[in-house]
Amino acid sequence: MAQKINPLGFRVGTTQNHHSLWFEQPKNYSQGLQEDKRIRNSIQNYVQKNIQFPYGIAGISRIEIQKGIDLIQVIIVMGFLNLVKGKSKKIAELQKSVIEELKTNGIEELWMIVRKEMNPISLSYRKLNIKIRRIRKPYKDPIILAKFIDEQLKNRVAFPKAMKKAIELAKRTHIKGIKVQISGRLGGKDKARVAWIRAGRVPLQTVRAKINYCSYTVQTIYGVLGIKIWIF
Repeated sequence: MAQKINPLGFRVGTTQNHHSLWFEQPKNYSQGLQEDKRIRNSIQNYVQKNIQFPYGIAGISRIEIQKGIDLIQVIIVMGFLNLVKGKSKKIAELQKSVIEELKTNGIEELWMIVRKEMNPISLSYRKLNIKIRRIRKPYKDPIILAKFIDEQLKNRVAFPKAMKKAIELAKRTHIKGIKVQISGRLGGKDKARVAWIRAGRVPLQTVRAKINYCSYTVQTIYGVLGIKIWIF
């Protein structure tokens, strides 16, 4: 069998960048790594509990952490996936209102939550700053598409239909290729299996190819399903 490798880690330094940018002494490296994990978990939990978008899906694509000499910068990259047709202007206004509400009220709460998770020694000489960035083309992001499939499966939509719909949404952004894979007890069958659909080219062995990838789990009444999406 072929040896599998994460497409993002395989391309770090060529087409992909690290989500955490900082330098630390070897003895303090594990503490900084655990600190980043706590920050990301706290932000994810806050967004899931406090953000409700009535006409679509709001999700975090990634959280970038940059630690400088006198500043700690946390950038939350968010995307909104529309589920209702024919109300694009109204949905766009709602998206802007959600972002503005987060920037006015949510960032202060997030700032306090993130501050509790960080090392007090590093905060004694560095300031904490939180920014929110919006994805203009959420259909191009694999994590947002995975959350769309998650929503469809929970609404009892057949998994082939949900996969095809996700590919159609991604094609609107003029991507070169996409592959969607779902594994588990598909359709409630007793035996787990793997189903996948590909459209276009997805050259995983080409290092210079810009591949965006995500692995996502869905909790259903039949068990846990795994979703993997590759976008070229």
